[in-house]
Amino acid sequence: MKGSETDGNASSFFFLVCHVSCSYIVSEFPSRGRLEYTLVFLLSSPFRSQPNRVNNKSLYTACQILFKLQSHVAATLGICYGRVANNLPATSEVINILKSNGISDVRIFDADPVTLQSFSGTGINLMIGVPNEMLPSLASGTPIFALQWLQTNILAHIFPSQIRYIAVGNEVFLKDPFYAPYVVPAIVNLYQALQTLNLDSTIKLSSPQAASVLSISYPPSLGTFDPSIRSVLLPLLRFLYETKSPFMVNVYPYFSYISSLKHVSLDYALFRSQNVVQDGMLTYGNLFEASIDAFLYAIEKEGFAEVPVVVSETGWPKGGGVAASAENALAFNENVVRRVVSNVGTPKRPGVGMEVYLFDLFDENGKGGDECEKHFGIFGPDGIKAYDLRFN
Repeated sequence: MKGSETDGNASSFFFLVCHVSCSYIVSEFPSRGRLEYTLVFLLSSPFRSQPNRVNNKSLYTACQILFKLQSHVAATLGICYGRVANNLPATSEVINILKSNGISDVRIFDADPVTLQSFSGTGINLMIGVPNEMLPSLASGTPIFALQWLQTNILAHIFPSQIRYIAVGNEVFLKDPFYAPYVVPAIVNLYQALQTLNLDSTIKLSSPQAASVLSISYPPSLGTFDPSIRSVLLPLLRFLYETKSPFMVNVYPYFSYISSLKHVSLDYALFRSQNVVQDGMLTYGNLFEASIDAFLYAIEKEGFAEVPVVVSETGWPKGGGVAASAENALAFNENVVRRVVSNVGTPKRPGVGMEVYLFDLFDENGKGGDECEKHFGIFGPDGIKAYDLRFN
């Protein structure tokens, strides 16, 4: 076939792909339609008057961009199942509560065998925590040791298909810095163990961090990681990028509010502010989305823009502190749920489904720290909701 004929066919196919992609995105994901249609139009517009300028290379590049735009991130709403309490129902009852409320994703904070066995075969997906104190052993041992630990403590008790994530440590970098150097070595050993089992593409590894790892979070576009953690942060971000895994962060607008009463309004923290924060071309009507985007900007500044953010904890206490009430807890969690299930995304990532884990399933009367830490439970030990929160 002659060169001009090849170019002409390439041009026709290019416009066909653009048209089909736009139609699909707009009909299936209306909230993404305008942004992606504009991008596709800009891609195609230079060639409308000179279609023969399109060659195989430009066709390939355009298709890559279009297919990437079509890769819609499914929204996930999960819940944290903390167990630092002496009055919790049996795990079998917990599973009934979860199923009756349509909750299919749960974060647990350790690999307790009885808990894992109770979840096995239920169809509920898990994020399983590795306690901070386990990190030195997993980091200093060999991948064989990590494999044995994984098989003995997790895979012996639950189907691999139910494990979405293994959360290696929790809030280590600033809140528990002794363990910071062990995070990535432990993750790497666990990853090699998963590779041995051919599970590395289905079970993702990450390490949830506190929101305080940002030294700057306002406005979101200035989001910057604390320079003191860069030596441990960058290897983590590199691993997450290379393995297509998310950065996990525990986002609590409640604590941001009570630590900055003069600067953060309760309405802004509870999604009911009449005023917005203008950040360049983007506007923010609530602290939750602003916090997520601050992390996206911070990750982007480090050169890893492709790494997504998962909110591994968020919630609002219903007692034990300033502005802690069932009414405010409902207002906050209800708005989080609404944003997740409607796939609105954030101002920086509109239409990209969020993955969020609400904290907490039950109150934890054995927790230390501030009194409010004991009062995040959405359900009582009897399975009755503390307030009328719907999960869909």
